[in-house]
Amino acid sequence: MAKIIRKKSKHGNSGLAVKNPGQMVTTAVLKARKAQEAWRKASFAKRGRIIGRLAGLIGKHADEIAGTIAHATGKTNLDALSTEVLPSAMAAKYYAKATKRFLDKRPIRAGNLLLSYKRSTLVFEPWGVVGIISPWNYPFGIPFHEVVMALMCGNAVILKVASIAEAVGEHIKKLLSEAGLPADLFHLVHLPGAVAGPAFLGSGINKLFFTGSIPVGKELMKQAADYLIPVCLELGGNDAMIVCEDASLQRAANGALWAGLSNCGQSCGGVQRIYAHKRIADRFGEILAGKLAALRVGRENEFDVDIGAMSTKQQYDTVKSQVAQAVKAGARILASAGKDDPGKLLLPAVLLDRVKPGMRILTEESFGPILVLDTFDNYDEVVARANSTIYGLTASVWSKSAGRAKKLAERLEAGSVMINDHLMSHGLAETHWGGYRQSGIGRSHGEMGFYEMTQSKVVVRDLLHRMPKNMWWYPHSKKLYGRLKGILDVLYCRNPFKKITGLGKIIKMFAASIKKW
Repeated sequence: MAKIIRKKSKHGNSGLAVKNPGQMVTTAVLKARKAQEAWRKASFAKRGRIIGRLAGLIGKHADEIAGTIAHATGKTNLDALSTEVLPSAMAAKYYAKATKRFLDKRPIRAGNLLLSYKRSTLVFEPWGVVGIISPWNYPFGIPFHEVVMALMCGNAVILKVASIAEAVGEHIKKLLSEAGLPADLFHLVHLPGAVAGPAFLGSGINKLFFTGSIPVGKELMKQAADYLIPVCLELGGNDAMIVCEDASLQRAANGALWAGLSNCGQSCGGVQRIYAHKRIADRFGEILAGKLAALRVGRENEFDVDIGAMSTKQQYDTVKSQVAQAVKAGARILASAGKDDPGKLLLPAVLLDRVKPGMRILTEESFGPILVLDTFDNYDEVVARANSTIYGLTASVWSKSAGRAKKLAERLEAGSVMINDHLMSHGLAETHWGGYRQSGIGRSHGEMGFYEMTQSKVVVRDLLHRMPKNMWWYPHSKKLYGRLKGILDVLYCRNPFKKITGLGKIIKMFAASIKKW
């Protein structure tokens, strides 16, 4: 029988026993910085051998990790396995092998012939110690990707997971220890969410990665400005799904249900707003309603439910209020599954239609088991409606026409657009994750994620370094000014005579730079 970690952390379930959270984080940063001095010098291969072991270890402990996630969040074990455990194992192997390809030193081609003796090299260096504050909805998958990428880039990491999922964070700590990560490179700290931001930003970290709500993200950004600490923020979405008239309705319905209701709808990149073409809207609505009504909602016992519970009472109340407001304003519950049970934080999964502009269900991130169905008959119109939001995390287009789908995807303002699928790109380690507008700043995962975890440096060496000086160095004179203008004539003047004259000026300037001064 797999052991599921259910006990509270040593600081209590929400870290309330921490008397001085700022000092605790600062101490962790000091230890991490010392350990990072050696780690940053380790080769990509050495780092990769350690990180690569995580895949096998995750497989070995998969049942207990999935069980701990499910117990902490209310999601099903299958949800935990498919959206967090399995993608994390794949990511560990991918990042272990791909880091060198993305971050190895690379030459930069010269911008013009006259300065081609200046040879430039692009170098990527770790930030030092990065802080990661992760959310409760994917308490293993989200921080795991960022922790692993940070370590592969040569950083040390301070991680704070959501208070309801501290036991999940302990699994990450245990895995890294079993993989052989050197001591003090990774620190897991448990402290209340309200004090985490100030504690991290005042501790001396070099960069902060945060996943959570827009208000908290904005506040962290303000606080970070006082320290000039860069931040990478993923702040949620209100994501659109466009079903074209030639889409496979069965696949589209199945995809909408999974991407909209997986994790009880508590996915920042999940389907929320569905726009179906009027030619197929009625039929699609019937299929979607029928499938949704057949779903099983409840607290899991041996894989006997499809949708689990809400993770927190606060989120339960928020989503219930959104649905009630929409129905009161004229929206219709086209289909539902499950019963409302406040004691177990169970909410019915619902499909709404007849929605009106301005409803909270359309303008806010619902973060619950809600799908909203609307119709369109003009593609310019639906693109405009899909983009008319403060968010821009994900979107999807469903069509059998590759050409149509690609053109629509290019017009959607979102960080990730999928064709005939939705949400699962977060599980593709090679694709970046992040959004437009208030969905956040920066990217995680994939090649772009590696660049977030590093600072770029350019090293320029001069092949003519034996010369006493460059052509534009002191002493200055009117003659030098005229000769420098000769460069413009050679490079950009269309008059052949001026080009030849300019070349002569360059030769004289070069000769003068050889002389000692």
